[in-house]
Amino acid sequence: MFENLTDKLQRVFKNLRGEGKLTPANMEQALKEIRVALLEADVHFKVVKQFIEGVKQKAMGEEVLTSLSPAQQVIKIVNEELIRVLGSHQSRLRFSNNPPTIIFLAGLQGSGKTTTTGKLARWLSRNGHSPLMVSVDVYRPAARQQLSVIARHTGLPVYEGKPEEKTPEELARGARREAAETGRDVVLVDTAGRLHIDDELMGELQRLKDALEPTEILFIADAMTGQDAVKSAQEFHARLGITGAILTKMDGDARGGGALSIRHVTGQPLKFVGIGEKFDALEPFHPDRAASRILGMGDVLSFIEKVGEAVDQKQAEETQRQILENDFTLEDFRDQLRRLRKLGPLESLLGMLPGMGPLRNLKDLKVDERQVTRVVAIIDSMTFRERANHMLINGSRRRRIARGSGTSVQEVNQLLKQYAQARKMMKNLSSGLKGKRLGRLALPGM
Repeated sequence: MFENLTDKLQRVFKNLRGEGKLTPANMEQALKEIRVALLEADVHFKVVKQFIEGVKQKAMGEEVLTSLSPAQQVIKIVNEELIRVLGSHQSRLRFSNNPPTIIFLAGLQGSGKTTTTGKLARWLSRNGHSPLMVSVDVYRPAARQQLSVIARHTGLPVYEGKPEEKTPEELARGARREAAETGRDVVLVDTAGRLHIDDELMGELQRLKDALEPTEILFIADAMTGQDAVKSAQEFHARLGITGAILTKMDGDARGGGALSIRHVTGQPLKFVGIGEKFDALEPFHPDRAASRILGMGDVLSFIEKVGEAVDQKQAEETQRQILENDFTLEDFRDQLRRLRKLGPLESLLGMLPGMGPLRNLKDLKVDERQVTRVVAIIDSMTFRERANHMLINGSRRRRIARGSGTSVQEVNQLLKQYAQARKMMKNLSSGLKGKRLGRLALPGM
């Protein structure tokens, strides 16, 4: 996310660093380029106007113009303005003092409401809550079926409704009653959508709101639709009173204009962003971290959090020992691949590391999920002795492993070659680290 904007801002800052000192003339040129970069990133024009005015007011001051490091001062100012536009601080979900908490997910058809309902349920369950999902779309049976499928995939409950519950309000009340009886503290209501905003849709949502008094009304928007998502958010807020927004498909939006615009035009915070298709690909939105990523400074805190979720301390220490002693088997190789997959797309991780932004477009760094699955299948088809000692794997064993994993002998050979290269790299690394202690955190796949 934000790749195009990051690239353009990096060029602006590079030009400023090339200047001997800042002057009103070159600062005006920089502001003009920043304005164009924001507009091309599909940021709302009112947001751009306010942003540029804020930067200009601070950057044209005597203190900045006479600074020994004026370019760094401008970057600092832009960073502060980005955080202000994005929301200053993380906005957390609110919960009712009298459970269950009711959370509405509203938006246009195709915005990703149903999938986001499943993702939010997964996030809640991993953060100490017991969610119950319910679809109140009585017009499209496929929508309710989709939520039931998602419930099976996530292992979380969904309220299917009773035969006599025909209206959205009746279904939602039934889900609230079910949650109270079963000890579920949050009810996620996947509301009906339309291809466009109309009085019928808004009337239904208003009736639901009056009947259940939700603690949160979250507007779900597809980031790929840019300004259309911002306009829809404005209308939903004007007619329904949203309390926050979730932007889906942020991993596919290189511009990021919606993230920079929704809070300004609605006055309501962006609470989560969807960054992939998997059900754990939903992240709380941190304005300061997003600003850091936009400026190409990475997001180390989010990176550390992701690694912390996938690797525990004992695993990290064991990986450290294996590297130092060159005791890294095919079984270890497989386990590291599995942990790496938990961290999400590699190109997404690179965007979190300071100075790594330019590498995100390297095609060789994209991990083919199917290839990882094949590698794991090949190693799983080996015997314990073969995984412990790859030198045992001769021609006949390779043919047996290929048949057992549904792959070819060539793919088995390629895996063994990659593994041998990894061992050689680790041997060289361990020889340079003997007698020294690695950092406390050993990353998977390293």
